[in-house]
Formats: sequence, structure tokens, C-alpha cells
Amino acid sequence: MNDMRFTERAVVEDKKIAAKGVQVYYGSNHAIKDVNVDILDKTVTAFIGPSGCGKSTFLRCINRMNDTIDIARVEGDILLDGEDIYDAKVDPVQLRAKVGMVFQKPNPFPKSIYDNVAYGPRIHGLARTKADLDEIVEKSLRRAALWDEAKDRLEQPGTGLSGGQQQRLCIARAVATSPEVLLMDEPCSALDPIATAQVEELIDELRERFSVVIVTHSMQQAARVSQRTAFFHLGELVEYGETGQIFTNPEDPRTESYITGRIG
Repeated sequence: MNDMRFTERAVVEDKKIAAKGVQVYYGSNHAIKDVNVDILDKTVTAFIGPSGCGKSTFLRCINRMNDTIDIARVEGDILLDGEDIYDAKVDPVQLRAKVGMVFQKPNPFPKSIYDNVAYGPRIHGLARTKADLDEIVEKSLRRAALWDEAKDRLEQPGTGLSGGQQQRLCIARAVATSPEVLLMDEPCSALDPIATAQVEELIDELRERFSVVIVTHSMQQAARVSQRTAFFHLGELVEYGETGQIFTNPEDPRTESYITGRIG
């Protein structure tokens, strides 16, 4: 299998997210140090680096998940379509409808498959009628490549699905609010190889509609699914560029050391 199979399509240079001088502190711990990066629309961007290097912390800045941590402090600017997401006027709940998130461990709500997907559209008032909601649920499950497996069991609990199906249900739940950005924090680390391959195929399809940002500990996965890669080390963004270039001809010796297995 060609590891670079997902990177062949031309990348459209359309900036979706711009981060400038981002610093994150957990109390006195300086977790993210002066990160500057532009994330493109309709592109998969992978964040790679050793454990504890700051890649998940930075990912969580993009939908203000760090707001939920009392000792966290974020400085600098993060712009979504040119608007500062940390502006006092921005409602984090509304922001998270535009910037969906899928976590490492599948975490379906203890509700039916239907209600898992319908939850976001309901709380955000995106469906006027039951027919509207039915349409959103079906469309979201189709986008997550789960409709054929789930259509006859929509009233059954989401927790009754297999691990890979649960993660695709969480992806359906994330896309149900029609977000513009989809954040994925190691979405395949709890999955078997077959489920991982299904989710990777899905990520490639999702980038036709969304800007996708994925944190992964697997360099092979980053090479397979992303067009852009950012390498983090010790809280710094060391290098960022086209995935092929990062993996075959990195500019920074720290990137090369990580990719060749000398640090990690």
C-alpha cells in the first residue's frame, strides 16, 4: 500500500485558522511556547511529536477546551476565518459547534444512536421539525460511513456498537452541527487495524468539506492521512510544512531525529 496515497490531491491554499504567538500555561508550567501556524481549509493537518510535547494542548486551544481547566491560561491570538476565538464576545459553546472534536477514546453518550447524533443539532436549534432532525442524523451517519450499519438500530444504545463503530458515531456526532473545523485527538489509538483503516479512509473523505486537524502518535498515520504536518517538541512548534517534505527532507535536525527514531 502506498503510504502517501492521501497526499496526492492538490492542496488549496486557503487559510482557515491563524495562530500567532500562542502561549499556554498550566499554573507555572509553560506548556506551549510561542506557536505561530496557519492551518488550511479542506486539508488534513497532522500534529506529531513525542508524548507531552504540547500537540494535544495546542489542539485544545482551537476550540477553547483549555477553558475547562482552572489553572490553564492561554495567551496570543487564534483566528478562525479572521475572527479572534478568544474575544470576550465569543461564546465557547457556539464556537464548539463550528469546531467539532473527536477524542482518543470513543465516548458515545449513554443514549440511542439517533440521540447521540441529534444531541448537537437539538441544543443549537439547527432543526425546526422532526423531519429536519431525521435528515441531519441520516446525513451525519452517512458522512461517518455508519448509516448502513446503524440505520436499522437507531433506537439502540450507542454504547452497544463495536469500538470502531463507536468512534465513527462520535465523528457523526461531531459533524452533525455542520462544523467548519474537525479536531481529532489520537482518534485511532484505541482501535484495531481494520477500524483504524476505516477511520483513515473517512478522514480523507471529510476533508472535502472540513479543515481536519489530527493529533497522532503514529508517524505512519500522519504520512497516510495528512497533507500538512506540524512537529512539536518540548512545547515548541519546531517545523511545519507539506507532509511529504517533513518526512523526506526536514529542515530542522530535531525533526529528522524524531522521524528516524532517535528522539521520542
